[in-house]
Amino acid sequence: MEPLTVTFKNVSKRYPTKDAVKDLTFELPLGQVIGFIGPNGSGKSTTLRLMAGLLHPTQGEVRLNGQVVNRRASSQISYLSDDSAVYPFYTVGEMVNYYKGIFSDFDAHKAQEMLSFMNLDAAQNVRTLSKGNLGRLKIVLVVARTVPLIVMDEPLSGLDPLVRESIVKGLISFVDLTSQTVVMSTHEVDEIEPLLDVAVLMNEGRTVAMDSTENIRSRCGQNMVGWMKSVLGGADMKVQ
Repeated sequence: MEPLTVTFKNVSKRYPTKDAVKDLTFELPLGQVIGFIGPNGSGKSTTLRLMAGLLHPTQGEVRLNGQVVNRRASSQISYLSDDSAVYPFYTVGEMVNYYKGIFSDFDAHKAQEMLSFMNLDAAQNVRTLSKGNLGRLKIVLVVARTVPLIVMDEPLSGLDPLVRESIVKGLISFVDLTSQTVVMSTHEVDEIEPLLDVAVLMNEGRTVAMDSTENIRSRCGQNMVGWMKSVLGGADMKVQ
């Protein structure tokens, strides 16, 4: 399994009352963990939905390995959103078996390891899960697929702040970055920074900066939040 090339070329998505994203052009590095960050309403979720083939751009093209993205891209992309489907009448274990049945790339052994890591009881009914444990289950279902591209929109949403750090650190151990690329959006910038290789900063529907976290720390002498503030505040920084 080879990592996918993810390319946006002059991509815009318009709704009747607003432009969600405008003229996005970038190519993501492969085999890395990439974070889309920025203020609320900056276009992060729309960008990830376009990447996953769940939205069709008003103009421009999103391509995976040279092929235009559409809903059939689900065979190569595992996508997590706040409304990702889980069924309340299943137990946690039955939900895992359901995913195993519909996705031929689903790794049941990895899923069982992740359930243990997430402290989830396979016998517990999904409808009785707390919001945090429901979020953990969704992460398990998405990451257990052996696809080249994993896309996660706000994966830490609803998780207890006391466990976010351990989940962030453990998450990467279940991903094979020799063959997989991980893209995520988040508001929890401080907690997810240790996980990221590359940050893409969005504002008002546009990508305004893209850099490796190593460069941000060494060249700019900043953490992620400081970098965001300096770019969005108009500081003299080259937009990449």
